[in-house]
Amino acid sequence: MHPKALIEACTELVRLTLTFEHPADAVVSRFFRDNRGLGQRERAALAETVYTVLRKKLLFDHMAPSGSGPRERRLAILGFAHWQDEEARRSNPQAVHGQRDFLRAALNEREQQWLAQCDAVREDDLMERHRHNLPEWLVQPLKTQLGDGFWPLVQALSCSAPLDLRVNALKDKRPEVRRELAQAGIASVETPYSPWGLRVVGKPALAKLPAFVRGAIEVQDEGSQLLALLLDAKRGEMVVDFCAGAGGKTLAIGATMRSTGRLYAFDVSAHRLDALKPRLARSGLSNVHPAAIAHERDERVKRLAGKIDRVLVDAPCSGLGTLRRNPDLKWRQSPKAVQELEQKQAAILASAARLVKPGGRLVYATCSVLPEENERIAEAFAAAHPDFVALDAGEVLVQLKVEAAASLCSGGDTGTQYVRLWPHLHQTDGFFAAVWTRKP
Repeated sequence: MHPKALIEACTELVRLTLTFEHPADAVVSRFFRDNRGLGQRERAALAETVYTVLRKKLLFDHMAPSGSGPRERRLAILGFAHWQDEEARRSNPQAVHGQRDFLRAALNEREQQWLAQCDAVREDDLMERHRHNLPEWLVQPLKTQLGDGFWPLVQALSCSAPLDLRVNALKDKRPEVRRELAQAGIASVETPYSPWGLRVVGKPALAKLPAFVRGAIEVQDEGSQLLALLLDAKRGEMVVDFCAGAGGKTLAIGATMRSTGRLYAFDVSAHRLDALKPRLARSGLSNVHPAAIAHERDERVKRLAGKIDRVLVDAPCSGLGTLRRNPDLKWRQSPKAVQELEQKQAAILASAARLVKPGGRLVYATCSVLPEENERIAEAFAAAHPDFVALDAGEVLVQLKVEAAASLCSGGDTGTQYVRLWPHLHQTDGFFAAVWTRKP
């Protein structure tokens, strides 16, 4: 595609995304479906440009007025340029700017001069908001929690997330899959915490790989893998993934059960559960039973009350722990939306807890970084349900032989009461988890 045509396409996609009427990934997917002639490199450039604009929106909004032409075009130019810079630094950490010849071919002289002026802006001269690129309502909660760790988190959130894979332990072993990927020209390293994880170098196409087709690998963040591990589901047990969604954790749990017992995948969205079907077919699991429910008090839930060995509640949340891969969420969420989620989370957790039989395990998890959705929900549940005894998440992970388990946890008297994962500390998405067992 000619440089001018690509920048024009980037401009249009930026315009569509910044309406914030739909999630950015849905907008990008729809754009690709409507423009099927785009090649893999053009798709990558379009997607990365848009996500860079979303990550650095306040900075780009600050710089854009000094240029000329439509605002969306100026934002697209900045997004494309900064994405190229990040790509260049991956191969050469000392690089200041990426290869700009392609971009210059798309710009007129005035735009080139303006971009050079933007490049000359020193980070130290910027206001704080233009450096952190976060909504103000989110800044103080993060500073309160992290202190000096706030700016390392900001740096982590300004970059795209790595590509993590989960090896299906039911079918293959991690070292063998890693060698198979290497033979296909895909470099990877073993994830430091999850025993099933591989972190891939770059973002290669996976859908046609034999390992993917036969269900040996699934794309899944290492943090998400750890939540499935934390449930510690055993062979032959009755288990419920209460908010299963597209089933990433369901599949991981099913593999730990060695496809025995019975694993229910509940969700209020039949559409999300539909996405589980092809993944389930590849996985080789025969113990998974997806079921759409009307709400957390559905009759199917009531019938299983007190009968389930393990229940995972990966609750609907703000998703603010996934900003590296979903940067639009920081602009689409609000304090009011979080408050509404808190009420939903508490209700879902209370309903799911009824399923757990005496001696069974309950895990509450989110991919949020806000205490309102995490520790406060867990503390309120514990106070209202004396029949549930809190387990120390750090001790549970040690028992599961997770490396550096204590470093993955925080809170409570021990400092390891809850799982607390952060992008800048653990190179995972931001995750929280609390664990209880029901008194016999």
